[in-house]
Amino acid sequence: MKNEMTGAEFIIDFLVKKGVHTISGIPGGANLPLYDALQRSPIRHVLARHEQGAGFIAQGMARATGEPGVCFASSGPGVTNLATAIADAMMDSIPVLAITGQVPTSLIGTDAFQEVDAVGIMTPITKAAFMIRNIDELQERLEEAYHIMLDGRPGPVLVDVPKDIQFAKMPAASRSFQAPSKPATFNRAPSNPTLSDSDIKTKDAEASLPSLPSTNSFHDKVKAIVAMLQESKRPLIYAGGGIVYAGAADEFRALIDALQIPAALTLMGLGTLPETHPLNLGMLGMHGNRSTNHAIEEADLILALGVRFDDRATGNVHTFAQNAKIVHIDIDASEIGKNRSVEIGLCADLKEALTALLHALHGYEKPIGQSSWLDHIELLRKEDYLPEEWLDNPFHPVALLRHLGEIAPADAIFTTDVGQHQMWAAQHLSLRGPRSFLTSGGAGTMGFGLPAAIGAALAYPERPVICITGDGSLFMNLAELSTAAELNLNIKVLVFNNNHLGLVRQQQDLFYQKNFFAIRYDRPTDYAMVARGMGFEARNILHEQNVGEILEAALSENGPVLLNIPIDEEQHVLPMVPPGKANIQAITPVASTR
Repeated sequence: MKNEMTGAEFIIDFLVKKGVHTISGIPGGANLPLYDALQRSPIRHVLARHEQGAGFIAQGMARATGEPGVCFASSGPGVTNLATAIADAMMDSIPVLAITGQVPTSLIGTDAFQEVDAVGIMTPITKAAFMIRNIDELQERLEEAYHIMLDGRPGPVLVDVPKDIQFAKMPAASRSFQAPSKPATFNRAPSNPTLSDSDIKTKDAEASLPSLPSTNSFHDKVKAIVAMLQESKRPLIYAGGGIVYAGAADEFRALIDALQIPAALTLMGLGTLPETHPLNLGMLGMHGNRSTNHAIEEADLILALGVRFDDRATGNVHTFAQNAKIVHIDIDASEIGKNRSVEIGLCADLKEALTALLHALHGYEKPIGQSSWLDHIELLRKEDYLPEEWLDNPFHPVALLRHLGEIAPADAIFTTDVGQHQMWAAQHLSLRGPRSFLTSGGAGTMGFGLPAAIGAALAYPERPVICITGDGSLFMNLAELSTAAELNLNIKVLVFNNNHLGLVRQQQDLFYQKNFFAIRYDRPTDYAMVARGMGFEARNILHEQNVGEILEAALSENGPVLLNIPIDEEQHVLPMVPPGKANIQAITPVASTR
């Protein structure tokens, strides 16, 4: 440590030593000492146009690489603006370190200018939220925050640093954090809103852990799982984002190939299995394939890997896989048995668990009945239906996205916003690997796609990044077009523009007797003109033009490009499971066209 290092300088030095190369953020009065130290460091700073954008830029870097993202914000509105991006990271288990400025300690509790209770706001939406009360604890709390962020199930953490602590001189000897001998488990229940003595809030899962068969050892459970697979006639794998976060995609594919068991993927699990793999059933759930949802309901064994039985995946969870025994493997013990009872629950790192399963399969023979099960699933898949007019109309999102999947470079990273375009992309893009499809799953945050694309492009400047968004979503963080242009990032923004909040309109059409209200933009926006004003190459596409050729030309250009693509507001993204219904009760394209 250099002589007379300040708290702010120590924080920056800590980040440098952790290998942080890029930070997104916005300076303000309460975090200016941090910025003064940052400008003397090798870390690159990306000046976002809004703190929410800064949070999503950090997320984009983290989602694309698996490494932590870091963002800065000032006190007051800086913290509240950042909160949505942090909540989104919590829902999707994304490691983000948010460091915020705070008013001086002498002013805390006085309702000082731009004072908010950052720890109180962030506690329910982080794994841990810390306020630094004394310069003596800064090193220990930073180390603890970093450890918690990555320990077990990843997620965001907050370190709130008063301005006087940033200016204070570091002591000659500081306390170091000692990591516990075993990973901590964090639940998602709201914690006590009262500050602890050390102004640290974490989530203690000990009191709420489900009853698990913990008397058996890890290897005993692995053997029991193999035995259940051996007995099953209709097994199916249900896999999610936990595969991605564990870096276990290779082991996952090897397990599927060894067992010859079909796999259904959640929105967050897309890309873990190539689209062309014969045992990839695609996405399940609200907008999943009809055949996938029906196969799950007919399965007699579900091997659930890195999932949380979210309602968008399961539909009415009480009707989900009613005929199946369930084996659930997850890094977070609080998820096992939370929404569905399980036959075997194994709390483990998925990479280690799948490796152990592969070793335990020595001598495994596929049960005779499983061949007919695969034949039956193939028949179900042949019943999936896409109307010809969807495929023949080059401006229909299904045709557009299928063409995009064919022409996009193999190493492309896709980001989406939230709405109809997100589900069309999940259904029809051809994804080639993990971390190639970045989307807001649990929180479903409109405005995610563009800043996440910036983060992905910062992490991988040599790879093309394609942001698929809607006109409603783009409005949410429109200003980040300026950030992308300023950095001259290789981002292509495709705006699916129906001049509506499309998914809301679809629900009003299907479930609210066509009572359309508050979903149309009466004054259309020229997104191409806006984008050009911020430094993008951009164009509005007309119906008489060849959208496929324009799309191919855009992908071949270097730098930021925006295409404003008109789509019909009456188009529905189908299948769709009505709220509260079972997955097999989905509204399908067949039903909608008869």
